[in-house]
Formats: sequence, structure tokens, C-alpha cells
Amino acid sequence: MEALFFNADDGYLEAVVRGYRSSILNNTAYINLTQCETLEDVKLQLSASDYGPHLQNEAHLSTSMLAQKCTDKLVQEFQYIRAHAVAPLSHFLDFMTYAYMIDNVILLITGTLHERDTHELLNRCHPLGVFDSMPALCVATNVAELYNSVLVETPLAPYFKDCLSAEDLDEMNIEIIRNTLYKAYLEDFYHFSQSFGGPTAEIMTELLQFEADRRSLNITINSFGTELTKDDRAKLFPSIGRLYPDGNLKLAKSDDIDQVKATCDVFLEYRQFFDGTTGTGATKTLEDRFFEYEVDLNKKSFQQQFHYALFYSFLKLKEQEVRNIVWISECISQGQKERINNYIPIF
Repeated sequence: MEALFFNADDGYLEAVVRGYRSSILNNTAYINLTQCETLEDVKLQLSASDYGPHLQNEAHLSTSMLAQKCTDKLVQEFQYIRAHAVAPLSHFLDFMTYAYMIDNVILLITGTLHERDTHELLNRCHPLGVFDSMPALCVATNVAELYNSVLVETPLAPYFKDCLSAEDLDEMNIEIIRNTLYKAYLEDFYHFSQSFGGPTAEIMTELLQFEADRRSLNITINSFGTELTKDDRAKLFPSIGRLYPDGNLKLAKSDDIDQVKATCDVFLEYRQFFDGTTGTGATKTLEDRFFEYEVDLNKKSFQQQFHYALFYSFLKLKEQEVRNIVWISECISQGQKERINNYIPIF
């Protein structure tokens, strides 16, 4: 993409996103939050931030309410950007929402298989993954109807069509379905990002490759001790990422966490994921290390201009901020102050 013409259509929205980025909570704000004693104190600290207007009218605080209000702010900002975007940025932003659509559809499929009230499940769906025909899912009585009457008309239809059939949906494990869809989605998003060339392709390659590798590692580790065969495990790995193809072949044959660690030792950036402790001696989970590395990658996106990866990174950083606020709030409400510093700092 020529930088000369970028500002004609997308310069304003890039400036808006950089403005949103400046409102992300810094380390000082997190230190103040960790010193709070009650959720009312958390609300008071957040009142000085951009979250203030979203919380000022809430009399009864809870961690679930804080999570909802913080997510509402994220959705509001994203929808503003999407409403002012033109092609091809609008298509890029739509691609970003497909991941939430997958999670929402899987949630509804799970509810249908367990004969739960789909209307209640709709309230739990992520707002960015809501699509026009989603209310029709409430009418369907089985998964075959979900696929034939609704899913074939959504942007996710190609992923279902290539990976699954309606008959498969009621037989396969839900997590296998989710990972199969994510595999197709990540590969599609990767190839779409490559079509832009320039900084967008360069940065998105690194971001999506890490996302693909993270999913491959999680699939491998979570499959230990289950009935998932090694051949079926290999089919769930995305065909992109730094681990592809040699690393994925080793992961497919791995029998324990030590073999996974040996596979990652080849890559300097991934070697740190399996270190036992941090420099301070505090134990961190593998998921925490994934989030830390993801934050570092997304922060780098703001060091370049005239590219679309900025929008993807902003969304990921705001999601991490919401997770941080919820984590701190949960520790306060449950009296687990000794764990309150286990959040992932951003700036």
C-alpha cells in the first residue's frame, strides 16, 4: 500500500486509533488500582480515565458489571472506527470480528446440544461477534437446522463448508470444532493480510504467526491424556506460523510437556514460555507468558505508520486491559490481594 495515498481514506481513522491508544491505562494507573480495598475504590480510580462515563451511573458494583462496562467501551470505540471505514479497511475490520463470531456460534452450538435456552446464551455472546441472522438461531431445535438455516448465510460459512458438515456438528467434540474453525479462519486472514503488502503484511505476518503457534501449542498440551489421536491433533494445527511445518510435526508426535519444550527451544522468542519463574521468583502460567509476548508484539505495531495492523493491535491491547481490570477487581472482591499483581502491564 502506497503511503502517499493512505491518508486519503484511512489517515483519519489511524489518528483516532492512536488517540484511543493514549487512553490505555499505564503502569501508574495499575499501581493505584492494586491499592484499592473495595470495588468502589476501583470505580473511583477508573473515574479519572475514559471508563469514568461508563461507570458513573452504576450504584451496585460487581466484577461482572465492570467487565461488561469495560467491554461496552471497547465495542463502542471499534464500532465508531468500523462505521467510518471504507474498503479495503472495512473488510479488514470485518475479518477481525470473525473470531468473535466463531466463539459465539460455538457457544450457541454447545447450548443447543445440551438443550439449554438459546435466548439466555445470546445474552452471553460477545457484541463484536453478533451478526444479523443470529436471533434466528433461537428458532432452531438442533444443530443441523443451525447450519442449514443460518450458518450458511454468515461470513463463517466457508470455514464450516471446508471443515465440517451439518452431520459432523452433533458428533464431534466442541473444542475440535472450534479449533478447526480457527485454523481455517487464521489461514484465511493471513492470506488476506498478505494481499496488502508493505508494513501491513509484514506486521500482520508476525502477529498471526504467533497466534497460530499459540493455538498449536495449546492444542498439543491440552490433548495430553485425552482420546484425541496424534493424527487428529495434527489436523487442527494451522498451516502458518514459525512452527510450521517442522515444529508442528514434532508437536503432533509429542507425548509430554518436555517434548513440547524441546520443540520451542529452537526459537529464542518461544523458549521463554517454558521458564519456571520470572526474575522476581513469582510463578507465571503459560497463558500469562503468551499474553505478555502478545502485548509486546502489538505495542510494536504503533512504531510504524500507514498500515492496518494498527487496528488489530489496538483491539488486542484493549482486550488485555479489560482482562487486567477484571483480574484486579476479582482479587479485591475475593480477598486475594497476594495475587493482585499478576496482571499483564501494557504501557
